[in-house]
Amino acid sequence: MSLSFLLRRGLCTTRRRCSASKSISQNLPRVAEKSEDYPKTKRRRASKGTLPNEGPTALNTATYKKNQKKVTYVSENPLQLPPHADWSAAFPPSGPTRNRVVLRNPATADRVAQSFIPADARDKVIIEAFPGPGVLTRALIKLPKTRIRKIIVLENQDMYFRYLKPLEEIDSRVQVLPLDGFSWDTYHALDNQGYLKDVGVMPWDRSDPELHFVAHLPSSVSGEQLTSQLLRLVPDRGWLFRYGRVPMSCVMHDSLWKRVSAESESSNRCKLSVIAEAVASCHESLPAQTLSPYDDHFWPDATAALRNKSSPMVAVTMHPLAKQVIETGMLDKWDFCLRKLFVLKSNTLRRAIGHLAPGSASLLTSLEDPSLSQDHADRIDVSKRVRDMNTLDWAAVVRAFDAWPFAPQDLFVTDSFSRDDRT
Repeated sequence: MSLSFLLRRGLCTTRRRCSASKSISQNLPRVAEKSEDYPKTKRRRASKGTLPNEGPTALNTATYKKNQKKVTYVSENPLQLPPHADWSAAFPPSGPTRNRVVLRNPATADRVAQSFIPADARDKVIIEAFPGPGVLTRALIKLPKTRIRKIIVLENQDMYFRYLKPLEEIDSRVQVLPLDGFSWDTYHALDNQGYLKDVGVMPWDRSDPELHFVAHLPSSVSGEQLTSQLLRLVPDRGWLFRYGRVPMSCVMHDSLWKRVSAESESSNRCKLSVIAEAVASCHESLPAQTLSPYDDHFWPDATAALRNKSSPMVAVTMHPLAKQVIETGMLDKWDFCLRKLFVLKSNTLRRAIGHLAPGSASLLTSLEDPSLSQDHADRIDVSKRVRDMNTLDWAAVVRAFDAWPFAPQDLFVTDSFSRDDRT
C-alpha cells in the first residue's frame, strides 16, 4: 500500500474515538514488529519476475513494473553515468519522475555525503530513498568502510535502477532494490526479508544509532507529505525509529526547509514547523550557498517548463530529540489542537482558544492560573498570536485540553499532511 494511497483514503478523514484510538505509528507499519502484525497484502498478485536471490530473500517486485518511463537511451556501461549532454535522453524529467530533483555534480555529492555521514560516524547502515541515477550513492560508496557498513538503495524507476544495480558489483556493501521509498510495504520488506537483521536496536538516549535514512525529497507536495509523516512517527517510535533515534538526512527544496525550520513569530510558521520543533533537532548540514546556483548541482535543468523545480535546494539533517515534547499516545490531540487553532493563526490564543470546541474558552482559567508561578510549565502567555507560540506553549494547551472533563471524545484528526496543513 503506497503512502499516496493512504493519504487519499481515510487517514485525513476517518472519525475515531481519541481516547481509544491508536497513534499513527501503531496504525502504520513498524519495521521492527513481527510480520504477522502487519496488514495482509494477499490481494496483490505475485510478480512474474523477482529479484535474484542476491539478498537474504528474494523480494516480490510486482510494483516495480508499474509507472515505468519508457527507456529510449541505452548506455554500453551502466556502471558509468552518461555525460551531462545525454542526461535529457537518459533521464527525461517527465511522467513518474517529473517531480524528482537529484544531485548531478559529483563534487557536490561528495560534500553532501561527507556532511551527512561525517568523519566521526561509525558502522552505519544507510537506507537511501529516491537516489535517481546514483550520484549521491556513488559519493557514499567513496566513504571509508569504517563509517558505512551497508548501503540499501531504494529505486523503483527502471531508467535510474539500471545505473544503480551495477554498483553491487564494485562494492559488497551495496544492495540495490527496485522498491518505492513512498510505500510502507517497502520498509516491511526490508525487515521481513532480513535486510535489517544485523541492525541493533539502540536505547532512545543513545545518539548514535546504526541506521541512517538518506533521501532526495521530491519537489511536489509528496515531499512535504513524506516529511510530515516521518516526523509524526517519532514520538511513538514507529517506522525505523523502533531502532533508535534514526537521523534523516535529506536534500530538499528551500521552500520546504523554511516551513520545517520556521521558528515562532516567523511568517512561515505552520503546523509542520511545530511538529518538527517538538520531535527533532533540524539543521542544514552544508551552507546553502554550497548548492547554488541550482544548475551547477542538480538535475533537471532549470528550464521554464521546470521552473517549479529550480528553486534553491538545501541539505538538511533531522535528528530525533532524546526528550520528546509530544508524549506517547498524545499525537492525535496535538494534531487536533494544531489544526483547530492554526485556522486562526493571526489571532491571540485568548481569542482563538474557543475555536477548539464548545466551551473551550474555559481552558483560559488553567492556562493563566494566577496561583502558578510565571515560569510554570502549565501557565503561558495567552496574549501571544497562535503562530508565535513555541512548542512548550503548545504542550501546555494540549495538556489543558487533555485534562478538560468536557473535551470532545470524538475527534476528527488529521494523521497526515493535507491542504489544511499548509496554514
